[in-house]
Amino acid sequence: MLGGRSITLFHVRGIRIAVDWSWFLVLFLVILWLSSFYSDVLGESSYDTEPFALAVLSALGFFGSIVLHELGHAFAAVRNGIGISSIQLWIFGGMARMDRESDTPATEFKVAAAGPAVTLAIVLVLAAICIAAAGWHDFREAALVDSDAQISGPLAMAAWLATINAVVLIFNLLPAFPMDGGRIALALAWWRTGNRTSATRFAATLGRVFAYLFIGVGLLMVFGGNVFGGVWLALIGMVINGSARAATAQTAITGRIEGVRVADVMDREPVAIPGELSVERALDEYFLRYRWPWFPVVGAGRRFLGLVVRDKADEVPEVSRATSLVADLVELDDGTFEVSEDAPLDTLLGNRALRRFGALMAVDADGRLSGVITAEQVGRALRDAAS
Repeated sequence: MLGGRSITLFHVRGIRIAVDWSWFLVLFLVILWLSSFYSDVLGESSYDTEPFALAVLSALGFFGSIVLHELGHAFAAVRNGIGISSIQLWIFGGMARMDRESDTPATEFKVAAAGPAVTLAIVLVLAAICIAAAGWHDFREAALVDSDAQISGPLAMAAWLATINAVVLIFNLLPAFPMDGGRIALALAWWRTGNRTSATRFAATLGRVFAYLFIGVGLLMVFGGNVFGGVWLALIGMVINGSARAATAQTAITGRIEGVRVADVMDREPVAIPGELSVERALDEYFLRYRWPWFPVVGAGRRFLGLVVRDKADEVPEVSRATSLVADLVELDDGTFEVSEDAPLDTLLGNRALRRFGALMAVDADGRLSGVITAEQVGRALRDAAS
C-alpha cells in the first residue's frame, strides 16, 4: 500500500514513526484550505500570519491525532504480546505494522477497537473545551467550517480538529475490511463461529461491498461537480478493494492449515542455554558446537527468558567470560521471539520475526519453553496440506 521509501520522524517506546512522501500532500492541502477558512473567521487576509499559523498548527494537530490513533492500536497490540515494528502514515491514513496476527478473537477486537477509542477521546476532549469556552452555538458553526462563526482562532482550530476526528472516527468504524470497523466485524464473526478463516472471508466480502459503494459514490460526486472529493473517495474504495481481495486470497492459503496448532508441528526438543551458565561454557558447548548465531535462554523451570546472540557473547572480554552469566546477555523478550504453543499455525504466516530469525520459541501457558517452530516447518505444513 505504501509507495516508495518512508521517512523516519521519531520513535515512541521503540516504535518507529514514519511518513510516506504522499502524506506531505495531505498536509499541504489541509494548510491551503484552512488558511482561507481561518482568514474568514478572523476577518484577515489569508496571507496574514495568524491564519497561516493556525492552518499549520491544525495540520500538525491532525497529524498528531492520526499518530495517537495508530499508537492506540500499537499499545493494545503490545499489551497482548504482539510486537510493533513501525507506524507509517500515508495519503489515506496510517497503519501500525504488527509482527504477527492476533491469535484470538478477543485480541483482534481489542487491537482493532483501541484506535477508534483514542480518536473518540480526542473528539470528546476538544468538543468539551470548545463548548465550555464558546458555547454550543458557536462551536457548532465552527465545527461546520462556517466562516461566520463568532469564535477565536485557537477555538476555531480546536473545533475543526474535533470535527475532522469525528469524521475519521465514523468513517473508520464502517465495517469495511481492512479498516478498523472491518476488523471489529472480523473479531465478532470469529468469536461467533470460532473459525478465523471464514470470519476473514466474511469481513473481506463486506470490505469489497463497501469498496464498490465508495467507488460508485465517488464517481457520482465527480459527475456532480465535486471532482476532488469524488476522486478521493473512489481511490479509497480502490485501496480497500485491493486489500480485501488480498485477504480473500490469503484465506485460501490459511484454510489449508485450519485447525493446525503450533504444537502440532514444532520441534519439541529445542536446544536452549540455561541462564546460569557462564559465557565461557556457552561459547564452548553451544555456539562452537552447533554454529548457530543465537540460542533461546531459559531460567528456573525452563521459563523462557529471551535470546542470546553470538556477537554479544564474543564482546565479553576473555578474562571475564568464566564469571559472566548468559542471563546477563539476554535480549529480553517482549513477545517478538515467542509464540504460544496453542496458537493457530496460520497466525504465523505474516510473522515478521519468523521471517527475520527463521524460527520462534513456542511457550506453554506458564511461559516455559516447550518447543521451537521454524519457517521451514510452517512451509512444510502448507505443502502437506495442499498435497
